[in-house]
Amino acid sequence: QVRLVESGGGSVDVGGSLRLSCVASGRARSLGWFRQRKGEERGAVAVIYNGASTYYADDVQGRFTISQDNSKNMVYLQMNNLKPDDTAMYYCAAATNGIDFDYYGQGTQVTVSS
Repeated sequence: QVRLVESGGGSVDVGGSLRLSCVASGRARSLGWFRQRKGEERGAVAVIYNGASTYYADDVQGRFTISQDNSKNMVYLQMNNLKPDDTAMYYCAAATNGIDFDYYGQGTQVTVSS
């Protein structure tokens, strides 16, 4: 069982920055951030696989950075140069087998205004 609690969402103007944080309890081999825009399915934004390799969605590459602090069981998402299309509910996620994300947090809303 993995419990995930996100924080750090909010409203920001275009070009602004936000940092999302997630505290994870329980063991997971991979951690990541997903987002769901209104009317769309939830999709991966950034992932750290097995504490090593990272994945970024094409539309956030170069703007978002995922990081992990194992000593605090935390995973972060630094989001820079935010765009209106980044508006979504952001979810912290855990993959206990390292590949399939089977736990999600309650989500934190990010709204980017132009």
